[in-house]
Amino acid sequence: MHAAHDSAANGPRGAPQYRRRNKTFHAPDVDFWRRSAAWFPDSMPMPRANSRPGQSRRLTTRGLQFHVRCWPGPAAPLKLFLHGWMDLSATWQPVIDALPSDWDIAAPDQRGFGLSEAQGDTYWFYDYLGDLDGLLDQLSPDAPVDLIGHSMGSQVAALYAGVRPERVRRLVVMDGFFLPVQPPERAPAQLRRWLKELRQEPGEHSYASLEELAARIAKRQPGLDEAGALFVAECWSRQDPDGRYRLLGDWRHRQHGALLYRDEEAKAIFREVKAPTLFLDGEKSHLANLGTGEYRDQRLACFGNARQLSIAGAGHMLHFDAPVASAEAIADFLAD
Repeated sequence: MHAAHDSAANGPRGAPQYRRRNKTFHAPDVDFWRRSAAWFPDSMPMPRANSRPGQSRRLTTRGLQFHVRCWPGPAAPLKLFLHGWMDLSATWQPVIDALPSDWDIAAPDQRGFGLSEAQGDTYWFYDYLGDLDGLLDQLSPDAPVDLIGHSMGSQVAALYAGVRPERVRRLVVMDGFFLPVQPPERAPAQLRRWLKELRQEPGEHSYASLEELAARIAKRQPGLDEAGALFVAECWSRQDPDGRYRLLGDWRHRQHGALLYRDEEAKAIFREVKAPTLFLDGEKSHLANLGTGEYRDQRLACFGNARQLSIAGAGHMLHFDAPVASAEAIADFLAD
């Protein structure tokens, strides 16, 4: 068991306050982030009006420090949310706000994302499973949890549910499993590209203001209104000493990995999942048009106790486009 450091994320006592749209919000506890997140400057989105208060925790596992957002509640079991690629835990807040207020909820920033520590080298996918295993040893050591994952996070959650079936009570896969099957003949080119990218350090793009970043997000996420895009921009970025805004995430996540996606291995693991599973999809998800439907159907067939539901009008980012509808579907499934 590793030591954990807690801090109120939505209003530490004595913190200054701001007013926005006639609502009072507490300033983030910047001293906490200066003490415990030296690898990333301060970055806490302004709490949304009527948001459920949460806490930020620091947990150490496998030699890295992880930032975990927690919304404590008396209703067991723990519900653990896993974000997708280039996302982070803060953007779950609109979904959390629409879930039962007594639920015990946690959402980590996965390694190298958000306010969790970066490893400084290539990211290997199975490391996410090892991290999850170590975090659950601290967050829920004696009881199985409900796992909810989006996109990349859904792959992590499902694989974990297969190799640790006794640790997962129920599983929710949000718009996941769209990866294409990659033939072994691609392996040489994949390794060459990985070696080439190891020599490169792509410069981080920066933004002059949150509004500039929000405008870029809005173009890519048409389901967000102006306020929603600004909220995501606040979650995703930090302001550097030069006044410009940069995304919270290790640029190495954008590198191609050395290994191909091993579909047969993944399906063998999926067949070991014992937890009832909900596949929650976005009706307008662009991933559904990648031509991987046949492969995805084969993966879904590996789950012995599963149901599928599509959210009308939502794209891939279900928690952006339809947080309330997503929360209702998750709550109904986990309450069964």
